[in-house]
Amino acid sequence: MSIAAVLLLAVALGTDSFSLCLGIGLAGVRRAQVYLISFTVLLFHIFMPLLGWYAGEYVGSLLGRWAGYIGATVLLYLGVKMIREGLHPPEDTPRPASLHTAGLLLLAASVSMDALSVGFTLGTQRVNLLATVLTFGIVAGLMTYLGLVLGKLLGRLAGARAQLLGGLILLGIGIKLVV
Repeated sequence: MSIAAVLLLAVALGTDSFSLCLGIGLAGVRRAQVYLISFTVLLFHIFMPLLGWYAGEYVGSLLGRWAGYIGATVLLYLGVKMIREGLHPPEDTPRPASLHTAGLLLLAASVSMDALSVGFTLGTQRVNLLATVLTFGIVAGLMTYLGLVLGKLLGRLAGARAQLLGGLILLGIGIKLVV
């Protein structure tokens, strides 16, 4: 597999994280949250393909199906909550998004499920596994960071409607995962 193909695959894997984090960023995030979320997604995009590589097809198909539903449910919940808060804002300025440890891990796992599946196919290709998964992680981490920062900037420009827009984005992604 060429370097260009690995980079294209890494960008494709990072698009879920970018779009999801764009929605989260619209709700408002603190600088520390941007770094924490980006780093967590980076780690998951390294370890999920490794897990896929070593776990085998059976475990991946079993986890992938249920993890997809769980991830979609979390996104739907977050989307509805953000829409509700966007329609009835508790204050004039957007609040920073609240992601606790469990939510952060679910977020990172939900956007990294594709990387788990890709890990299964890496074994059939002639790739440097370590370089490939590091590339996946770095690209996903950067795309997560860009999504959060861009969402935060757009949130400031959109004002109170940013929460509503972010919720709609998350709701749409969650529905797409279920359908």
